[in-house]
Amino acid sequence: ILTKYDYDFPANLIAQAPATPRDSAQLLVYDKKTKKLSHDTFKNLANHLPKNSVLVFNQTKVIPARLEVTKPTGGKANLLYISHDATLVRVISDRKLHSNTPVYWSGKKLFTVVKQEGQFYFLKPSFPIKNIFKVLEKYGQTPLPPYIKHSPLKGKKLRDQYQTVFAKTLGSVAAPTASLHFTKSLIAKLKKAGIDSAFVTLHVGLGTFATLTENQAKTGKLHSEYYNIDKKVAKLLNKAKKDGKLIISVGTTVTRTLESACDHNNQLTKLSRATDLFIHPPYKFKFIDGMITNFHVPKSSLMMLVASLVGRTKLLEI
Repeated sequence: ILTKYDYDFPANLIAQAPATPRDSAQLLVYDKKTKKLSHDTFKNLANHLPKNSVLVFNQTKVIPARLEVTKPTGGKANLLYISHDATLVRVISDRKLHSNTPVYWSGKKLFTVVKQEGQFYFLKPSFPIKNIFKVLEKYGQTPLPPYIKHSPLKGKKLRDQYQTVFAKTLGSVAAPTASLHFTKSLIAKLKKAGIDSAFVTLHVGLGTFATLTENQAKTGKLHSEYYNIDKKVAKLLNKAKKDGKLIISVGTTVTRTLESACDHNNQLTKLSRATDLFIHPPYKFKFIDGMITNFHVPKSSLMMLVASLVGRTKLLEI
């Protein structure tokens, strides 16, 4: 199945830093009705959106989820925060960690390794677990997708640049990248053009970094991510849909959120839950009419999602 979503992927063409300003990035437009392709600049987005459309954004905020720690041996390990419950923090590590041993940051004991399950390690923090995001904000680094190998951005600059201008709710280990091209002035321009906006939250998880397996492609089971839609936002979007407005999702995360939240009447009623929805052809969309998205790496679930909207052959041609 995955070979059907392969294409020549020249690594030298992958941007290692965002365009400046962000909305000066190139924009490719595909019109499903006319089958026409055109090229423009992202700041001119309003010219390509129907007047009766509603843009839906993901307002998740990226956690500085990568933490370089020291093991008792003095060796370093890079941890990536995944999630936490009432007592333990779940991470992945690029080095082997041993149970019942501490890990340190700059001489301070941060965690004790409790157990390993598959690729995950479970750590008991040396601080109240409710402060985990504060600790990551203080000591952590922003993780980048594996295809960005040589970003010139470091530290605070990386944190600022790898965050949307409307980021609000902490919880993602990666940015919803389609939203990174929006600037405050572009959002104001869209509003002036009569384009409505709405905000939902989906916390981007480990699946963004993980390679899609043939088994996942065959079984239709994908990684799980948590989303939340405010009741007022759901009401607004349900009414917009009923009134014949076009729902344009900004990114695959918003697409996944809206499609997961739909009931059998194609109304948003399942407003807060984890979703493992895997959108791939011949999926029939229930709620969205169009999508703003980046180009995606070959053989990925995101490629398959976009193919569901425009068709696999057309997507590969694009």
